[in-house]
Parts: sequence; structure tokens; C-alpha cells
Amino acid sequence: MRLTAAADFTQVFKQGVRASDNLLVILAKPNQLSIARLGMAISVKQAGNGVERNRIKRVVREAFRQRQTELAGLDLVVMGRNGLGLRSNAEIRSSVERNWNKLIGRCKGSSSVSSTSISD
Repeated sequence: MRLTAAADFTQVFKQGVRASDNLLVILAKPNQLSIARLGMAISVKQAGNGVERNRIKRVVREAFRQRQTELAGLDLVVMGRNGLGLRSNAEIRSSVERNWNKLIGRCKGSSSVSSTSISD
């Protein structure tokens, strides 16, 4: 369920659909699998320190776990914006949900996704 290979990340970065807000940028690309795969690019710089970085990653993974059936068939990469570590778990979770809702409709609706941006 995890996106680990550098080549997979590169494909999502090059061909993925983007949804973003002031906390997160999420890229999604349809895959040929029956499962969703999650990759994260949350740096210590964006989070503030390692403890906050791990907390953010736990919140994102839990949100992914609860919605993975809806996200099936997508490769997702979650990236943070500066100051993310100062936000509460509820704010992070809300941002993730909002961006996933944008992406689900876009990616599931087309078999060929171009590099498009969806922002608030």
C-alpha cells in the first residue's frame, strides 16, 4: 500500500493531477492496480522537527487507511507546505480529506490524466 520506488514517485510528479491548499499538496495518478498506494514527501523543514514530521505522517496514513477503498486505483504523493508542523491533527486531516475529494473525481473520471492543477 506504500509508494516506495523512486521511479513511481517520478511518474506521479510528472503525470499526476494536483490538488493543494495552504497546508498540503497532493498529487494523484491512476495506476493499473486494484489498490491505492501512498507516498509522502514531508520534510523536517516543513514540519519543524522529526517528532512533528512523524505525527503528520501518522495522521495522513490513518486518513489513507480509512479511505483506501475510495482511493483504489490511484498512486498518491502527499507533500507538506512550510508551517505544517504548527497545525493540529484535525486541521491536517481536514486538509487531506478536502484535497482527496477533489482528486477522486478528477482521476476516476478519466483514464488519461494530464498534469492539471486544482487549487482553492
